[in-house]
Amino acid sequence: MPLSNTQVMLMIAVAAVCTFITRVVPFALFGGKKGVPKFIKYLGDILPTAIIGVLIIYCISDFTTGDFNIIVPKLIGVIITAGMHLWKRNTLLSIAAGTIGYMLLIHFVFVP
Repeated sequence: MPLSNTQVMLMIAVAAVCTFITRVVPFALFGGKKGVPKFIKYLGDILPTAIIGVLIIYCISDFTTGDFNIIVPKLIGVIITAGMHLWKRNTLLSIAAGTIGYMLLIHFVFVP
């Protein structure tokens, strides 16, 4: 059953309000003269590396198939991601480079 225009508008409004709230809360909690707690600074320092680690483990978790066309592009993608992160120290750039490299490999080089 297709959604009505009212339902679509309501879903967009809820998404907009939730997005706005998630953007405002940090300023409400840490804005003004209050300093950012040490724990939050620690999380800001450690989470980008942890996120990359989790993404890498998730991506290479299905090596049980043993198919060359699956394993090699994933390993090259991981190497691209890790190398870019060690070189530029930019999480977004590292993930983007690894993803783009992997996608190019599976579409043009390791075609099943």
